[in-house]
Amino acid sequence: MAHYRSIDELQLKRSWLTIGVFDGVHRGHQVILNRLVAGAHAEGLPAVVVTFFPNPVVVLRGLVDPVYLSMPDERAELLAALGVDEVVTLEFTRQLAALTAAEFMGWMKKQLGIVHLCAGYDFALGRGREGTLPTLQRLGEQMGYSVSVVEPVADPQNGAISSSRIRDLLARAEIREAAELLGRRYSVEGFITHGDGRGHGLGFPTANIAIPAQRLAPGHGVYATWITLQGQKWPAVTNIGLRPTFENNAAQVRIEAHILDLPGDPDLYGQPVRLEFVDYLRPEMRFAQIQELIDQIHQDIQKSREVFSRDS
Repeated sequence: MAHYRSIDELQLKRSWLTIGVFDGVHRGHQVILNRLVAGAHAEGLPAVVVTFFPNPVVVLRGLVDPVYLSMPDERAELLAALGVDEVVTLEFTRQLAALTAAEFMGWMKKQLGIVHLCAGYDFALGRGREGTLPTLQRLGEQMGYSVSVVEPVADPQNGAISSSRIRDLLARAEIREAAELLGRRYSVEGFITHGDGRGHGLGFPTANIAIPAQRLAPGHGVYATWITLQGQKWPAVTNIGLRPTFENNAAQVRIEAHILDLPGDPDLYGQPVRLEFVDYLRPEMRFAQIQELIDQIHQDIQKSREVFSRDS
């Protein structure tokens, strides 16, 4: 699969297309994408996704400090895993937002040769969201593409699955509920950076993990996680938070993973890692005595091993 940053880099004669942000590529998105891939491949055509970064609401509503379930390259990888052939990530700007629906779809026809558009039930595009589904269908009759509409995926208690709902669940550390809506466990990618060595001094060395500033980290607390490092997957106990036992007014949230069963004391600084959240163990706490913290970490490790034993 190829990942482009401009539609002008791609020239197709005929294709099936879907358009959207697809942050997190959750179960609701997957229904649209599966329809796209199956339909396109049945006709021997490429399945194409056009997506945007930043999220249009950042530009149109002035959203400050947005967070994402997936960054553009991660999103492209998730789309490729579903069988998508080509991904185009467009920078969403005021100039792009000013295009009419006819102008935008004419661009899609010229560069991508769109013959079919798969769209979600609430999809709209173009200046002022004028390109509603009926409008896109009328444009399709003029330009030579058809439109299919995919109904939302919902659960009985809480309604339609959405990226914003998943972000809310993760912020509340509701890892299992978020995984159910995503169709997989939530994970983040980053690099191991230098810390202050405090964990090593306690007998529990930790890997400090830096992730992109706009990437959503789950809410503060301690988690059972899988960490993929140097091509291998290890169990880990991961703390996200402000380390209240040691810092009174910390401003920066830290992600610190104590990797279980890692042989030796390897130099991991600068290594890329992927952290997969399996279960929430407990909230972050302030301990009056260091020994209380050490005792609690032993309990966290034991509890996490019970989680991993069920996960193997």
